Amino acid sequence: MARRSLVFIAALATLALVVALPALAAQPSWAQGRNAEKAKVEKTPITISGTLQASTNADGRRVYTLTDDGTEYVLHAGPPWFFGDSYPLVAYVGEAVTVDGEIAEGTTDVDVLAIDGQALREAGRPPWAGGWKMVGELHPGWSQAKAARFEAKAIRFGGCFPPGHCKTEGDADTTE
Repeated sequence: MARRSLVFIAALATLALVVALPALAAQPSWAQGRNAEKAKVEKTPITISGTLQASTNADGRRVYTLTDDGTEYVLHAGPPWFFGDSYPLVAYVGEAVTVDGEIAEGTTDVDVLAIDGQALREAGRPPWAGGWKMVGELHPGWSQAKAARFEAKAIRFGGCFPPGHCKTEGDADTTE
């Protein structure tokens, strides 16, 4: 009788493990959402023309739009926290403009690259990229405590943290 109970418990435990294993091996839903946000979305070039408008949404944030051929596009020129009061689209509000940008399929959000043929920033990595360590106090993730901890680590590793990722004067780029 005891042997039969032991076999039954072992079989039940095995069954529970078989049922639970896929759920345990799956990526947590919170991580899936974060990875989906960071996934590179393919964008295509777009040129639109119209009068650039500005309004304030329910969250109190400034929204820049342009209507072309009956479609209202939402325009983005980078994170507002980076520019402060000097957001690049402000100067064009109320003006008839031609916008060159990029758009992801199925959206009306346009990343503005140029207005009337004038580039808003240099090509390549944007100046706000790199997180709080690169941008500094302007970045919403920056804090004096984080900066102090990072500086302490750099001092511990001879002024370079993470080790091996710092450039020295002798590391000049020799590619042409």
